[in-house]
Amino acid sequence: MVDQNSNLSVNSKKLEVLGVVQARGGSKGIPGKNIRNLGGYPLIAYSIASALASESITRLIISTDDDEIAEVARIYGAEVPFMRPDELATDDAQDFPLFEHALAWLKSNENYVPQIIVQLRPTSPLRPKGLIDTAVKLLSEDNYADCVRTVILSQQNPYKMWRADEKYLNPLLGDEFPEPYNMPRQKLPKTYWQTGHLDIIRYETITKKKSLTGERVLPLIIEPKYCTDIDTLEDWENAEWKLSRNNLDIDFPKEGVRNK
Repeated sequence: MVDQNSNLSVNSKKLEVLGVVQARGGSKGIPGKNIRNLGGYPLIAYSIASALASESITRLIISTDDDEIAEVARIYGAEVPFMRPDELATDDAQDFPLFEHALAWLKSNENYVPQIIVQLRPTSPLRPKGLIDTAVKLLSEDNYADCVRTVILSQQNPYKMWRADEKYLNPLLGDEFPEPYNMPRQKLPKTYWQTGHLDIIRYETITKKKSLTGERVLPLIIEPKYCTDIDTLEDWENAEWKLSRNNLDIDFPKEGVRNK
C-alpha cells in the first residue's frame, strides 16, 4: 500500500497515479456512444490512449456496467477489475459515488491505494499530448491544492447572463459591481469554463473531504481547439470535423493492446 503521508513533491519517489475512465452503457442521446467510432476508433479509446501515453499514470482502469465497453477497453489496453453496480449506472448517476465505489473496491479487494486520481471523461476525447503529465506535475508541486481542472477562457462572461423568474429577467451575478451587464467586457473579471478533459484529484480530497474538487482548485488552461463535449450528434460531427483538420497534437489509439 502507498504511504498516505508521503510528500507529493516532484522530488519524491514516483507517485502512484490512478487513471479512471467512467463509461456506462445505455446512452440515450447517442446510443452506444462510448464505443461508437470517432475518426476510426471507439470513442473510449482516445481517453485510454492519452492515459497510456502518460508518464505519470501508473495504472488505468475503466468503471463500466457494460460488457461490450469492458471488452473494447481491454483491447485498447485498460484494466476492468470490476463491473459497476447497476445503481451507479443510471442516467442521473453523479461522478462522486462512482469514484468512491472504485476506490473502496480497489482498497478492499487489492489493498491498492493511489495518491492521485486522474479522471478522463470519454466525452472529451481530444487531449493535447503531455496534458496529463503537466496536470499531475502542477498538483504535485502544490501541497495545498486539492485538485487540478482543465479550463478555457469563457466565451460568454457570466456577468452578462440572466436568469428568469415568472415574468422578469434577473442578473445571474450582481453583487460585485453595479449593473455589470452594462459594463464593457474589458472591465469585468476573466472567467473560465471547465472543459472536462481532466480532473486531477488527491486521494484525500475524495476519501476525506468527500469531494472531487475540494476547496483549492488549480486551473490548467488549454487551447479552445481541443474542446469538445460530446452529448449530441451535432457535438459528434464537430469532433469529427476537428479531427479531419489534422491540426490537433493528440495521442491516437493503438488497437490490440489487450489488458486483463
